[in-house]
Amino acid sequence: MIDIARGKSRTVFWACCCLALLGGCGNETAPIPTRTARRTAASRPAGTPTAQSTQPVAGTPASGAARGYRLAHVIVCLCDNKHQGIAPVPAALGNGQDAAGNLHWGAMYGVKTFFHKSGRWEEVTGEIAVSLQDRGALRAMTLFRGAGRANNVYVLAEAYDGSKMSLALRRFLEAAAGRLVRTVAVGRGRGQVILRAGGAADLVCFVGHNGMMDDPPAHLPTDGPGPNPGGAVVLACKSAPYFAEPLRRAGCPPLITTSGLMAPEAYTLDAVLHAWGAGEPAATIHLRAAEAYAKYQKCRLAAAKNLFVCGGR
Repeated sequence: MIDIARGKSRTVFWACCCLALLGGCGNETAPIPTRTARRTAASRPAGTPTAQSTQPVAGTPASGAARGYRLAHVIVCLCDNKHQGIAPVPAALGNGQDAAGNLHWGAMYGVKTFFHKSGRWEEVTGEIAVSLQDRGALRAMTLFRGAGRANNVYVLAEAYDGSKMSLALRRFLEAAAGRLVRTVAVGRGRGQVILRAGGAADLVCFVGHNGMMDDPPAHLPTDGPGPNPGGAVVLACKSAPYFAEPLRRAGCPPLITTSGLMAPEAYTLDAVLHAWGAGEPAATIHLRAAEAYAKYQKCRLAAAKNLFVCGGR
């Protein structure tokens, strides 16, 4: 069920993008996300409906070197003028039920379109196993693999219906806590490779409106037994103060969050994941995020560096 629609809508810059940049991370550094070994268990076959698990995800040894790949799981909640407390964008960009034209997915700087055109990632055909509940809420899913030497780095991106913000947040935090099951079956040569995402991902990311401001999950997932993803990225307005406690409860340290208002567009995510996939330290990942944001938003690098929070501040 990997989506192959290509977004053709033009995006707009948000007027608040480079305003109200509050706080910052200065020169603080944080350890690059790494994962520790997870117990091995049989997995459900990919491509079949799976119940959302409340148990830790079992999998292969979880460091990228041990299992031969690294995977970032990105949860995008589609921009939605009707169901989210946002400054309205043009109707085609703010239809939370249409991924192909959505600001956060199919538009010029949406995750699907930008990653496809960046030259750093290539789309990979795969079969993703999700629950029946999520099948109704997911509007698109795409698997990317790093181009060239980064072909052992994968990005699983999922676009949730904009009216399902609470569910998207819950799935992100369940993944951070090691409690979400996602398997992806990818054909490669004569065989098939099973990738483990969700709670078995190396990095988890959330992109979109900060729904913790107005539609947080009723119950915050707590850290499950066993290891979790090595870190979390939250590209949403003022995500640091709103996600710090939920990520602490989930047992997943933040890598990059934000201190002020921002446009959660895909050039920042691309810069973060490219640097992370190359094994850069957290301070460099932070710098790359700020450089990308300053370039596309045409704001001062110092302001962009203050916008992105490095580590658990």
